[in-house]
Amino acid sequence: MILATLCYVKKDDHTLMLHRVKKQNDFHEGKWNGLGGKFEKGETPEQCVIREVNEESGLRLRSLHYHGLLLFAGFNNDDWYVWVYSSEDFEGELMDNPPEGDLKWIPDEQVGQLNLWPSDAIFLPWLKQDRRFSARFQFDYDTFIDHTVTFFDERMG
Repeated sequence: MILATLCYVKKDDHTLMLHRVKKQNDFHEGKWNGLGGKFEKGETPEQCVIREVNEESGLRLRSLHYHGLLLFAGFNNDDWYVWVYSSEDFEGELMDNPPEGDLKWIPDEQVGQLNLWPSDAIFLPWLKQDRRFSARFQFDYDTFIDHTVTFFDERMG
């Protein structure tokens, strides 16, 4: 089981995306992702996402908006629990040479056209709708199988 975070940093109808093209043996190579990563020992989800965004971009988040929890079951032969956030409140400048890939401000209407994981194309619209969610995405290693979701503005069952 892996605990991780994901953040979509927003500015002027653009989303900061990371094109994973630099790390050796990167399971995400060639994909576009939001910023985030794995928890360090003793971290809360908020501490993790703030640290990860800073390490990957140089930006310092001042506030966060929590969207929900994703389970990527069987992803890369593990279960990933990922807390999802967005932020429009940050300071600092983008680093010149980020360690994991290339950072780019993508117009919001073009994010869905990027080379995303299939699951991302499903949950990214939920962020725009500002719906709280808990979702499970079933994978067979890197092959997307299906998903289920609970929105907390709807009755369960």
